[in-house]
Amino acid sequence: MPDAPPAVLLSAFADEATRPTSKAVPEQLAAVAAVGLNWYSPRWVQFPGGEPKHCVECTDDEFAQLRSLQDDFGVGVTSIGSRVGKVKLKDEADRSHNKFVPWKEYLDGEVALTVRAAHELGTKLIRGFSFYHPAGTAPEPHIPQAVDQLGELADLCAKEDLIYGLEIEPNLVGETGPLLATIAEQVNRPNLVLIWDGGNIAAQNKDAATCFAEYEAMRPYLGWIHIKDYKIDPSLTWDGYVDEERLKNFVPADVGDGGHAAVFKDLAAHLPELSHRVETLGVPGFYLELEPHLRGGGQFGGFSGPDGLGIACRALCGMLADAGIGTDRRDFAALRADRGF
Repeated sequence: MPDAPPAVLLSAFADEATRPTSKAVPEQLAAVAAVGLNWYSPRWVQFPGGEPKHCVECTDDEFAQLRSLQDDFGVGVTSIGSRVGKVKLKDEADRSHNKFVPWKEYLDGEVALTVRAAHELGTKLIRGFSFYHPAGTAPEPHIPQAVDQLGELADLCAKEDLIYGLEIEPNLVGETGPLLATIAEQVNRPNLVLIWDGGNIAAQNKDAATCFAEYEAMRPYLGWIHIKDYKIDPSLTWDGYVDEERLKNFVPADVGDGGHAAVFKDLAAHLPELSHRVETLGVPGFYLELEPHLRGGGQFGGFSGPDGLGIACRALCGMLADAGIGTDRRDFAALRADRGF
């Protein structure tokens, strides 16, 4: 018999699937299960009688509720969809509204809360970022400070048996694939990995060939991939800075400028080694995580609705099938097994 195709684990930011007026956790997990996913990353959550909050701010009781609901819907946690690293690197006024937090205060506050959330929800992965350098300046001069702080974050995570995933993101020190590869090389910690996101690159007015080249630069350090895509808006004048609140052209992965077809073709060839790398770190496999923003996105999250999550998932699965990549998506056989047949 022929060998089984290499396979990925499919996941999603579950808060993408709710209504605009709610971040209710049962809604989130029902949508994730309905599209056949076994994994999700918590980000914004809401419990009965409460307001939406970031998952790292949950109380002990709310974490217990979240674990119980995860068991009910049969889903595990991929990563904590954290905000770590989305603060200013320097306490300097610029044209942005980003905040600065003194480093020790930041470690004792947001970072400590995020580590706690990872332990409470049973994941080894923390999604994070590489800090905002002053808007209007080049990122390269700020690499040494970013490397120092990210190295400290990685060491802190290592002591907690956690992995820090550094996502490519506009306007941060690590806004391009080559910059992130340089950062990862200089940090030089096995538990610091990179997260490619084609939509976050295309939103910088970059075409599919450039998005693929940035994936190639990141590939030696890849830990997982976010699935988001963007169609370049020719009506916007590109001045080197992304106004995240103006981004409206998010699209499924099969119709954008993010270069996903080329990435998946290459991923099929490299998936065994990539999977082996993360498995040696204690992760169950190589994740592809939906974060589609099909109804809009901003600095700290996005929204697709349950229909948008379904559209994005079907587009992704079709592309993976074309590339010869298998998935762990639920099917009837899994349902029968769950019933005990």
